[in-house]
Amino acid sequence: MVCPLWKMTINLPIPQRYKRILQAMTIVIAIIYMTLVLYQSVSGVSEYQNLPLVNTASPAVLQNASSNVPQADDKTLYTTKMTQGGYLDLSQGTVTGTPKPPTTELDDIFISVKTTKGNHDTRLALIIKTWFQLAKYQTWFFTDTNDKYYQELTNGHMINTNCSMGHFRKALCCKMSVELDVFLNSGRKWFCHFDDDNYVNVPRLVRLLDEYSASKDWYLGKPSISSPLEIIMDNKSARDKKITFWFATGGAGFCISRALALKMLPIAGGGKFVEIGDKIRFPDDVTMGFIVEHLLRIPLTVVDQFHSHLEPMEFLRPEMFHDQVSFSYARMKNEWNVVKIDGFDTKTDPKRFYSLHCHLFPYFSFCPR
Repeated sequence: MVCPLWKMTINLPIPQRYKRILQAMTIVIAIIYMTLVLYQSVSGVSEYQNLPLVNTASPAVLQNASSNVPQADDKTLYTTKMTQGGYLDLSQGTVTGTPKPPTTELDDIFISVKTTKGNHDTRLALIIKTWFQLAKYQTWFFTDTNDKYYQELTNGHMINTNCSMGHFRKALCCKMSVELDVFLNSGRKWFCHFDDDNYVNVPRLVRLLDEYSASKDWYLGKPSISSPLEIIMDNKSARDKKITFWFATGGAGFCISRALALKMLPIAGGGKFVEIGDKIRFPDDVTMGFIVEHLLRIPLTVVDQFHSHLEPMEFLRPEMFHDQVSFSYARMKNEWNVVKIDGFDTKTDPKRFYSLHCHLFPYFSFCPR
């Protein structure tokens, strides 16, 4: 019988010195192998120690700790990916910050200015030379007469509402009704109303509206009273009913999103705004608040950066001007209620609009160098 080769090999005699050499090589290889395994284990632990573990604290502790972590908002998108082992996966790009493009641009805004024939030369001329130049295609003037001169200056942006002249309730509601209807037909996202004694900081207005979504219900403005208005509704079918609501004063300006304006359409569109004003016997800005807050139940969002002539303008300091949306002025007794700012002399610029404009936008040609 032929003996298998492997059996023959094992049965071969091996000198004693070769056995010792083989044993020594085996020991060396084992030492090298164990050293490599130990090194990989140690380096792996030290690497993972530099990564934050998933927090296993209580919900209350987690809530307090989360205040120091950037939260996802409309401006920046934060993404964080976790591995199944509970460690942050750095290979996937743990945190990325991508600035959100602006959702509101100047051309999304319909700016309306209510005026009257008697104010064209005294108030309108001042606006046209200053802030209107920053929003020529977005600003419309609602007046009560045809005026060829200012129609040319505004590139056809004068609208004769055919409402009565004067500053009384019926005329004011009539013009606001036309403003609302023209906006609804414009297709723009925002309706922003101002009076002809307002200076509008156009870039700041755009930044403000970029913080809100025109597809949601927004009524932005500032009240001129310290508590909600109370009125008594004359209801023939029931007892008189007292209601309360806030309204944004038209003298400071206010903005309404398109989503909200569309909800107003069946109630106040097509001239119905005037009917509601007649019913409650209040002017245009109060009527607007009644419709939005009382009838539609949409609360006023107060924006402190709107300002009317009912406020002391001197409290606004020049270092605050860039952050304000609107300014105003008024002649009270023998003094002007105006912003305090250096610039043109008071005889040339008693209302301080030129000085304010040059402070905000000094590159205009009429501004002092």
